Amino acid sequence: MNVYDTAVIHGRFQILHNDHLKYLLAGKAMCRHLVVGITNPDPVLTNSVEVDPGRSHVMSNPLTYFERLVLVREVLLEAGLSHQEMTITPLPITRPELFRHYVPMDALFVLSIYDGWGRQKLEQFRSLGLNTHVLWEVNPEQKGISAQDIRELILKDQNWEHLVPEASARLLKKWRIPDRLRQMQQESIKAN
Repeated sequence: MNVYDTAVIHGRFQILHNDHLKYLLAGKAMCRHLVVGITNPDPVLTNSVEVDPGRSHVMSNPLTYFERLVLVREVLLEAGLSHQEMTITPLPITRPELFRHYVPMDALFVLSIYDGWGRQKLEQFRSLGLNTHVLWEVNPEQKGISAQDIRELILKDQNWEHLVPEASARLLKKWRIPDRLRQMQQESIKAN
């Protein structure tokens, strides 16, 4: 299709999974160049969201911005995109006043909606006068794979690799993310 020159798509990608890849590729199908905004890039640029307070919880954000950048890049390269077809950047989604410093504001802003937070982001984009496109809107029960589910499978030492692209599984193991999640869980238990 490639109707637009540039589209901006976003996500936390706090375990980049197969449905994330489907979402990213659907965004890329609409443009020649895909800008992937990685949200919650660091704690300073992350505000709590009333409609989804768990998004800013430490256990929901085990990967660094840099790790997520590498994950997105390697998964998209593995899926057949070239470096020239993508840019990966931070996107402080809860700080819309900063968007212009990170992404092209004249691009198409692509998103999917599963809940109140998705609807809030769409309204936020529209209030900024951004050109938007909703790829799909479904109920949370129909969402499919969630990174939270994968993190829970990892913590329970259950099979999770089939739910993520090969590059994602390879890097998560290389970086010992399962061990990091277990350590974070233990620290969280001790703190409470």
